[in-house]
Amino acid sequence: MVRKLAVLSGIACVALSGLALVHAQNTMQHPAPVPDAFSRVPAYHKEAPTGRLPATLDPKLFPDHLNQEIYALAAKEKKILYQQPCYCGCDREAVHHKSLLDCYVDQHASICATCKMEAVFAYQEYRKGKSAAEIRQEIIAGKWRSVDLSSYADSAKAR
Repeated sequence: MVRKLAVLSGIACVALSGLALVHAQNTMQHPAPVPDAFSRVPAYHKEAPTGRLPATLDPKLFPDHLNQEIYALAAKEKKILYQQPCYCGCDREAVHHKSLLDCYVDQHASICATCKMEAVFAYQEYRKGKSAAEIRQEIIAGKWRSVDLSSYADSAKAR
């Protein structure tokens, strides 16, 4: 009896090991999908502002040309930035920003490449005649990632 029990236990262990191996191989071939960091649209204002917008920081506060230029364009296009999401995660962090404009009301954008790229993208697209809603859809689609900040910084130095 003990011998039959030992044999059955051995067979069960081999079967379970085989199932575990098949599952492990299947998982390696078909990993679980990784959630897309950009599937959640960050905070933004859907409509144009009705009241006064907060002032952006003075570009002269920054020693580098890139931040001076981008903070200056943010000051010019506050209504557009107000209606854009920011994909750096600042709406979920301690700063709880409500739109891309908020990144320029404080020093956050000065240290964040995402904020800079999105602002430059929004500014360029607005200058092409696109609406805030059209720009927002392009930002959500990730088109801001194509902005080359180094070339923008070089043009800022030339001015």
